[in-house]
Amino acid sequence: MVFSSLFFLYMFLPLCLLAVWLTKKTSIQNSILLGFSLFFYAWGEPIYILLLIVTSFVIWLSGLFMSSAATEKQRKISLIAAVAIALASLAFFKYAGFFVELINYLPLIQFKVPQISLPIGISFYTFQALTYIIDLYRGEIAKQRSFFRFLLYVSLFPQLIAGPIVRYADIESQLTRRQMTLDGMVSGISRFLAGLAKKVLIANYASEIVEVCFESDHFGQISTATAILGILAFTIQIYFDFSGYSDMAIGLGRMFGFHFLENFNYPYISSTITEFWRRWHISLSTFFRDYLYIPLGGNRSHRLRNTFVVWFLTGLWHGASLNFIFWGLYYFALLLFERRFILPAGSRIPRVLGHLLTMLAVIFGWSLFYFTEPAGFFTFLGRLFAPGLAGFADMEAKILWKQHLIFLIIALIAATPILPWVKKVFKRPLRMIEQSPAGTVLQPLGVAVLLFLCTASLAASSYNPFLYFRF
Repeated sequence: MVFSSLFFLYMFLPLCLLAVWLTKKTSIQNSILLGFSLFFYAWGEPIYILLLIVTSFVIWLSGLFMSSAATEKQRKISLIAAVAIALASLAFFKYAGFFVELINYLPLIQFKVPQISLPIGISFYTFQALTYIIDLYRGEIAKQRSFFRFLLYVSLFPQLIAGPIVRYADIESQLTRRQMTLDGMVSGISRFLAGLAKKVLIANYASEIVEVCFESDHFGQISTATAILGILAFTIQIYFDFSGYSDMAIGLGRMFGFHFLENFNYPYISSTITEFWRRWHISLSTFFRDYLYIPLGGNRSHRLRNTFVVWFLTGLWHGASLNFIFWGLYYFALLLFERRFILPAGSRIPRVLGHLLTMLAVIFGWSLFYFTEPAGFFTFLGRLFAPGLAGFADMEAKILWKQHLIFLIIALIAATPILPWVKKVFKRPLRMIEQSPAGTVLQPLGVAVLLFLCTASLAASSYNPFLYFRF
């Protein structure tokens, strides 16, 4: 089940909200949310729900053993066992086939590649569960005595499928004490609808442009202008797809009294690669920083090795394919170069130039991310730097650019903090309008119109992909 589906919008979510709001006791609300969350996951993965429950139980049980351990050695054994079992499960389901394919490249070796379907959201819920056992070992949180409460944390449907990666420490107290308020409901609905609009009205439209440019039968003969349009559309798609889903998750959390941390902060306005990764997929970046980079030694020792390991695993986390590893190592190389030559220059490099160079690097990086097969990637490079027979811009490219230019401009503007800036500058008059009789009518009307547009778009098209489901 996905958030951007009519069944979720008009059946699952209303019934869940109604059931939870009818009771004021947190323990009963938790039971209702747990039931709905397990149903949510079972809707698409009826078999793998057992994997989610078993993984959660193993880590929860390891936490109990750790808390009652008499020695430090026993505590470490509990930690290592929990981490090893969780990562072994992730490695088997996500990477077994990939590893066999790599082994088959060796001479005189040929194994049958196992066909294992990937459990939805396994990367996210595994990392979330690991934050609990690691923080418990560090003494930063108290053990969770209730398995069902811990299972709710792991399986909570707003962030179960595609994050953000919610650390146990961030919502530890909210599992036992939280308030569902009218203000939270209003702000949650607004945030959810903003994310839904990102996904349905922008990301889905951009994905259709990508498909026209890169998935056509004559991809090898497209012009340079068509290749540029395709990668720009994918740049838009992946941002609005993932940030939109994160917005929906944060909004849903607010509706039920949970407060999740932000996952995106307008990454496309960055003037350095370092800044970009402070703004993009924040929960993943901080996870690797706090649970891998710093424990390995951080900046204090073996900095180059630590950085390499983090970016190798960042790429591998995104998918069982060599292109994702190369994408991660691409950023490893960029950050090393930037640290050595760009950052020391500081203010001597104009921000506009820094932003332009950063975005060119990011957009090129998305080509590594998109093309899972080397042939497709090298064909794209050929069309980009060697126009060939189609030239820079053939008739098809001119038509496509004419059709989609206004959309590109609107989408790129929407990827910047212009709207929050306008709200800040005109804060007083906007507040006066909100508090006026007209404002009390316009706000719910705007929400209704946005919901109608999203509903109409979903009803009119069966094309509703979500990129991060495969991660």
